[in-house]
Amino acid sequence: MRSVVLPSGETIAALGQGTWHFAESPARRADEIAALRLGLDLGMTVVDTAEMYADGASEELVGVAIAGRRDEVFLVDKVMPHHATRVGTVRACEASLARLGTDRIDLYLLHWRGRIPLIETLAGFADLMAAGLIRYWGVSNLDLDDMVELMGLPGGDRCQTDQILYNLTRRGPEYDLIPWLFRQNIPIMAYSPIEQGRLLGHPVLYEVARRHDATPAQIALAWVLRLDGVNTIPRAANPEHVRENAAARDIRLTPEDLAELDAAFPPPTRPRPLEML
Repeated sequence: MRSVVLPSGETIAALGQGTWHFAESPARRADEIAALRLGLDLGMTVVDTAEMYADGASEELVGVAIAGRRDEVFLVDKVMPHHATRVGTVRACEASLARLGTDRIDLYLLHWRGRIPLIETLAGFADLMAAGLIRYWGVSNLDLDDMVELMGLPGGDRCQTDQILYNLTRRGPEYDLIPWLFRQNIPIMAYSPIEQGRLLGHPVLYEVARRHDATPAQIALAWVLRLDGVNTIPRAANPEHVRENAAARDIRLTPEDLAELDAAFPPPTRPRPLEML
């Protein structure tokens, strides 16, 4: 089982489960809950959600899915930037906990940077940790300059991850952000690792998949997981898709595979602003 070590020393699964767009359709609810539960059975125990997703309904669905299994889950949630004052961060977290039906969040992230100074958000995170409502905190969608600022703040070195958009078509972070994070021993959490499905028709990805008797989605996931210190949280809305994702952990890409993928999806040769979806 592939894993990632956080700065705290805790080990988490390298392949987790995302829930963006979950709980948006009542017709899909049963499948989404079943998918999350199967993912836990298969060791995909990092479950990521956010107060923004479906206006909190995703959190409620996650709460149902993990009921009775909370101790198996490394639960990740996020606070919206406009809530991220010291007091607002605490209030947002308390509301998320109520929707999730749990007494703690394992990793609480600032969803992206807004106008509220980072020092205020860090104070809110510190209050939540002192109260036992969160175990750790991190950030999402912060580029290099933001991360340098964060690490220079009192307590900023307690950041556990930067959750970023990273996949074969979004390789900009490889130029400077990812190397800098790894030098600080901060892992990344890659969201949208198959670019919301838009990668899957690429002929080179298909050819590499054919050699491994795999699917293009599995190759895209295996590519993200090729690096130590990377966790990824693909979304799977039905059990069949969950099984497909889980099998990607067993794929080891060859140097030939990686060279072909580099030619089709070139790595960056200059700095690029961090992209978001």
